[in-house]
Amino acid sequence: MSDTKTALEEQVAHLTRIVEDLSDVIARQDREIERIARRLSLLMEREAEREADQGGTIPLADQRPPHW
Repeated sequence: MSDTKTALEEQVAHLTRIVEDLSDVIARQDREIERIARRLSLLMEREAEREADQGGTIPLADQRPPHW
Protein backbone atom coordinates (compact mmCIF):
# COMPACT_ATOMS: atom_id res chain seq x y z
CA MET A 1 0.00 0.00 0.00
CA SER A 2 2.83 2.37 0.86
CA ASP A 3 4.47 1.77 -2.54
CA THR A 4 1.22 2.58 -4.31
CA LYS A 5 0.77 5.76 -2.27
CA THR A 6 4.34 6.85 -2.99
CA ALA A 7 3.91 6.15 -6.70
CA LEU A 8 0.69 8.18 -6.77
CA GLU A 9 2.31 11.07 -4.91
CA GLU A 10 5.20 11.05 -7.38
CA GLN A 11 2.79 11.00 -10.30
CA VAL A 12 0.77 13.90 -8.86
CA ALA A 13 3.97 15.88 -8.30
CA HIS A 14 5.06 15.19 -11.86
CA LEU A 15 1.68 16.19 -13.28
CA THR A 16 1.62 19.32 -11.15
CA ARG A 17 5.01 20.32 -12.57
CA ILE A 18 3.79 19.69 -16.13
CA VAL A 19 0.69 21.82 -15.57
CA GLU A 20 2.83 24.66 -14.18
CA ASP A 21 5.22 24.44 -17.14
CA LEU A 22 2.35 24.47 -19.61
CA SER A 23 0.79 27.41 -17.84
CA ASP A 24 4.06 29.33 -18.25
CA VAL A 25 4.17 28.46 -21.95
CA ILE A 26 0.58 29.62 -22.46
CA ALA A 27 1.24 32.90 -20.62
CA ARG A 28 4.33 33.53 -22.77
CA GLN A 29 2.40 32.74 -25.96
CA ASP A 30 -0.42 35.08 -24.89
CA ARG A 31 2.06 37.94 -24.45
CA GLU A 32 3.61 37.18 -27.84
CA ILE A 33 0.20 37.10 -29.55
CA GLU A 34 -0.71 40.46 -27.99
CA ARG A 35 2.60 41.95 -29.17
CA ILE A 36 2.10 40.61 -32.69
CA ALA A 37 -1.50 41.86 -32.78
CA ARG A 38 -0.36 45.37 -31.82
CA ARG A 39 2.32 45.34 -34.51
CA LEU A 40 -0.17 44.09 -37.10
CA SER A 41 -2.60 46.83 -36.14
CA LEU A 42 0.10 49.47 -36.56
CA LEU A 43 1.11 48.07 -39.92
CA MET A 44 -2.50 48.04 -41.11
CA GLU A 45 -2.92 51.67 -40.03
CA ARG A 46 0.26 52.67 -41.86
CA GLU A 47 -0.87 50.87 -45.00
CA ALA A 48 -4.30 52.52 -44.84
CA GLU A 49 -2.63 55.93 -44.49
CA ARG A 50 -0.28 55.17 -47.38
CA GLU A 51 -3.17 54.12 -49.59
CA ALA A 52 -5.12 57.23 -48.61
CA ASP A 53 -2.11 59.42 -49.45
CA GLN A 54 -1.93 57.87 -52.92
CA GLY A 55 -5.44 59.04 -53.67
CA GLY A 56 -7.30 56.99 -56.24
CA THR A 57 -4.22 55.47 -57.86
CA ILE A 58 -3.72 51.73 -58.13
CA PRO A 59 -1.23 50.44 -55.57
CA LEU A 60 2.14 49.67 -57.15
CA ALA A 61 1.86 45.98 -56.29
CA ASP A 62 -1.39 45.78 -58.32
CA GLN A 63 -0.13 47.67 -61.37
CA ARG A 64 0.81 45.85 -64.54
CA PRO A 65 4.49 45.97 -65.47
CA PRO A 66 5.31 48.39 -68.32
CA HIS A 67 6.06 45.57 -70.79
CA TRP A 68 2.43 44.32 -70.69
